[in-house]
Amino acid sequence: MGLEEPILLYYIRIFSILFILLIVISLFYFFYIFNKKINLIENNFSIKKGEKIEKILISNIKNISQLEIFFMKIYYQSNYFINNKYIHFGDFDGNNIVSLNSFFKIICQPGNVLKKITIVDGWSKNDLESVLDKNFNKFKNIEYQDIIADSYFFHKGNEFDKFLKHLVKIKKEYFDKHKNNKIFNNFSENEIMIIGSLIDKEGLDYEDKRNIASVIFNRLNINMKLQIDATVLYALTDGNYDLKRNLLFKDLKIDHPFNTYNIYGLPPKPISYVGKETLDIIFENYKTDFLFYFFNNSLNRHIFSENFEDHKNKINEYRKN
Repeated sequence: MGLEEPILLYYIRIFSILFILLIVISLFYFFYIFNKKINLIENNFSIKKGEKIEKILISNIKNISQLEIFFMKIYYQSNYFINNKYIHFGDFDGNNIVSLNSFFKIICQPGNVLKKITIVDGWSKNDLESVLDKNFNKFKNIEYQDIIADSYFFHKGNEFDKFLKHLVKIKKEYFDKHKNNKIFNNFSENEIMIIGSLIDKEGLDYEDKRNIASVIFNRLNINMKLQIDATVLYALTDGNYDLKRNLLFKDLKIDHPFNTYNIYGLPPKPISYVGKETLDIIFENYKTDFLFYFFNNSLNRHIFSENFEDHKNKINEYRKN
């Protein structure tokens, strides 16, 4: 018994030394493969949702062995459980990837290839949906009052809900920035979005929109019907298609909650998406005495007047010419 115990201790020491040596060698090897230079098959690559780490490495790295894949799989699983880092799916730009270390840093973040969607002020829901259909597998209708028309960047592969949440947040931040504006003494956020949609459907450029905004506010202040043609077009089509004809006199009489030739005040909801520049114009609260305007095809601009008599004379002169 006395001899067996030292022998057992000897073998335990030998085993411990070998075990420690194996760990040290493994750590050195891991450090080596983690920092060795790698060559990507393609500089730009994609990772599909649910794709396994082994397939990602084999599909995108030329010079990687099965042993290296084994070690990287262990590293990834450890990182997932300890640091909650996981592989994202989407499109990636690999021009800055030089090692497995940099490879993992990039794929454990959202795809770094950005896409852009520009929502044009005055667009209909159909206009936006045709763009969303090209960028998302699944999407839902976005109400006019929920977002601001602008250019937005997102990572390809992002879910639509995440994209929409970002747009809603941008709108909230914009209105929070203007919450102390005097315009809120008389109008709610929804009413401002409605006014913005009327301006965007009618206005041509910055100056034109400023004047139209002043006409809308002047008419609302004296409880005068807005009589905006764009609302008649929306009443006739529900915003689902282009009328593709000029408005007729009988169209102005259509009984519809959006027809501002028929109702007093604002329509119940916006009739298009509203641009940031247009909202800036509203918050600027530009003042004129204009109450009337019409579109001059010859000059390709709106002509504004302060009273009906002047408005009528300008229209008659335009018709003569």
